[in-house]
Amino acid sequence: MSVSIVVTSGKGGTGKTSFTGAVGSCLAALGQRVLCIDMDVGLRNLDIALGMSDRAVMDFTDVLSGRCELARAATPHPDIQGLFLLTAPLTPDSAVTAQALAELVTQAKESFDYVLMDCPAGLGEMFHLTAGVADRGVVVATTDPSALRDAQRAVMVLSPQLETLHLVMNRVQPKLIRKLRTNLDEAMNTAGLPLLGVVPEDARVTLAAGAGKPLILTTHKGAAVAYLNIAKRLMGQQVPLMMS
Repeated sequence: MSVSIVVTSGKGGTGKTSFTGAVGSCLAALGQRVLCIDMDVGLRNLDIALGMSDRAVMDFTDVLSGRCELARAATPHPDIQGLFLLTAPLTPDSAVTAQALAELVTQAKESFDYVLMDCPAGLGEMFHLTAGVADRGVVVATTDPSALRDAQRAVMVLSPQLETLHLVMNRVQPKLIRKLRTNLDEAMNTAGLPLLGVVPEDARVTLAAGAGKPLILTTHKGAAVAYLNIAKRLMGQQVPLMMS
């Protein structure tokens, strides 16, 4: 059964876009058909995380307004079969309405197993519109207290709309992972969510983006392992959290 997932953080700088690109890549590598939608109008950069910089010609407003079909606007990844990108427009567009987005996501779920929507930081209009068309939500936070507080605020808004919400602790310093074992319950309680995964801070994430390649095509260590485990957990598989 196809599922649409909003990826959000509340606070910017948590690695939400890197998460969307990496997990989307892993899901596709595991045999799923995946559409990653950049919902950050004006500040799009999901294409960089996917290693698809400047490949997308059409954006999601071209589909909403009827200028082109979804099948044409969704750009296939050059190296990972089953992975597609639908980018955001550079400027706001009046075609972006709750009804139009709902129709777009419904259509996307007919062709894709997973629709991952990279939500803008903050709790603005696009956050609410994206949350309104999602089946599930993933809140990406870091161990910083302000990031957890903002994650909690996002959860308070999302909880009435989405039955399934998960927390991902991202960019955790390796030396803190062992300590995090003892503080994990507190972090989960702060955000008010069950934990989907722990991703270590990893310079290879930035290096992969700079090289224009998805992380899983450059390494099988560190954050790449954590993202793969998260993808498997989203698919319902029982795999360990990245805690070592």
